[in-house]
This record gives sequence, structure tokens and C-alpha cells, in this order.
Amino acid sequence: MRRAYDDPVATDKWAQWLLTRRDGNSVSLRARHALELAAFRDGVLEGAGLAADDVVLDVGCGTGLIGFGALDRLGPDGRVIFSDVSLDVLDECRRTAGGDGRCSFVVASADDLAGIADASVDVVTTRSVLIYSDRKAAAFAEFFRVLRPGGRISLFEPINRFVEQLRPDDLFGMGDSPVNDLIAKVADVYRGTTEGTTRPMMDFDERDLVDWAVAAGFEAVELDYRAQVDVPADPIGDWETLKCVAPNPLAPTYGEAIVAALTDDERERLDTYMAALAVAGTPTRRTMATAFLRARTPH
Repeated sequence: MRRAYDDPVATDKWAQWLLTRRDGNSVSLRARHALELAAFRDGVLEGAGLAADDVVLDVGCGTGLIGFGALDRLGPDGRVIFSDVSLDVLDECRRTAGGDGRCSFVVASADDLAGIADASVDVVTTRSVLIYSDRKAAAFAEFFRVLRPGGRISLFEPINRFVEQLRPDDLFGMGDSPVNDLIAKVADVYRGTTEGTTRPMMDFDERDLVDWAVAAGFEAVELDYRAQVDVPADPIGDWETLKCVAPNPLAPTYGEAIVAALTDDERERLDTYMAALAVAGTPTRRTMATAFLRARTPH
């Protein structure tokens, strides 16, 4: 079922980010991200309490991290429905599935799962999906609709509001530095050019997730929340590669934002400083918050 990770032609912003812009198309950075993503995948799947013959609906499946992980835990009678707004990433999942009859594919958004029948699945999973939705409460209502009695949701979402409130300008986890003024200008570009499209990423926190689940009718709601402030993190690595990375599918790469924000002299000063940090292997700091939510429909 697995195939080598190559560079497919991607035509929409979601596929472009997942396949190249998330990691600057760097093999080494992709491998580093894969370790963290595997932990998120395992947390979602463990929370799902999968049975061998479950039908799993992976909403916002992307390239199939959760869905293919679920297949590895299901038996021959289990099935995974991969759903996403991007036909390009669904095509990527089809290629990865390689004709596995346990897989099906549906173009759908989290808040409108019209292609999925009422009470037809046992488990709904997401990973970093609701942050892009303007209608999160409607998404929970859709999850409830498609689940059978006693069905489960197991969701993972980053709580970006936490970072925005604590470290809004610390793009690279460096804390105070001689180039704070330049990084603040780059951060202003993100605020000014992506505020409308990225607003859904900042308009909720972990308490909202619980509220939406309860309002939709779920019971046995559990949430595991983890917050980290200025904890040691990996060094920057290669600066030129990092400039090719976009922090999310709706944002420019760091390099694109730098070009928009800084003069030639300012870019040279930033490049010189950041390249030196990369060569020295200077550790960075991480501030982030994440939430795993589990719940079930009434029997």
C-alpha cells in the first residue's frame, strides 16, 4: 500500500502545501515533521477505539496520515472513507491506496458531508481540519449526523489562539534577538495579508471544542489539552530551506513574506544572522498548544 513520496503535480493550495510548501520540499525537513505527525496520528487513532470491522470517516484526510494509519489497525471487513475539499489530495490518496477495496473517496467539507449517509459510519477522525472552517459548530453537527448510535469522534486540533496571544511575533522561536525589528515586520505581513483567510485558525480555543461537541449531542466528551511555552526545540537547520516553507496552506512562504516586508539591506541583515544561527546549530524555542477530543453519540 505504501509508495515512495515523490513530487506530484499539485494544482490547488491544499495539495501544494501538503506535498511541497509545508516542508519546503526538503527530504530532511519532511522526515523531521513526520515524527511529530506520527505522534498526532497515533493520538487520534488511540482515542478512536477502533474495532476490526469499523467504518472510519477521515474528514479533511489530506494525504491520508490518519486514514492509512486506521487501515493498518482495521481487519479485512473494516473500511476507511477518505474525505477532503481537495480533489488533488484525494487523487494522491487513491494512488497511495493502490486499489485497496477497503478505501473510498468523497469530496466534501467538514461542515457539509452531503456525500455521507446518515448513521453510516462508526468513527469520525480529523487532524488539523476545524482550524480552517468558518462553521465549526456545523461540522460537529455533521459528524453527529453521519455516526451510528454509539459512534465515536476522535479529533486533533492545534490551538493557535494560544500562540497568537503569547508570542505573536516570534516566527522562528528565537526569543529576543538583534533582528527582532525585522521579524516583527515579517509578522506584520502575515497579519495584513492573511488576516481574513486565517481568522478561523484564531477564533476558538479548547473550551469551544467541548462546547460544540456537547451542543451537537455528543456524550462522554473528553479533551486532553497540552500547552508549551518556550520549551527547547530543534535548531533552524538550513535557512534557505526554511524560507521555502509556508506556515499554513493559506499563507505565503517565509521567503515570500520576507521579500514583501523588507528592503534589500534588511533582507541581507536577516539572512546573515539566520544563516549564522543555522550553521551554529543554535536551538530554538517552541510555544504551542494542542487538543485531542473524544466523544460518542448516544446508544
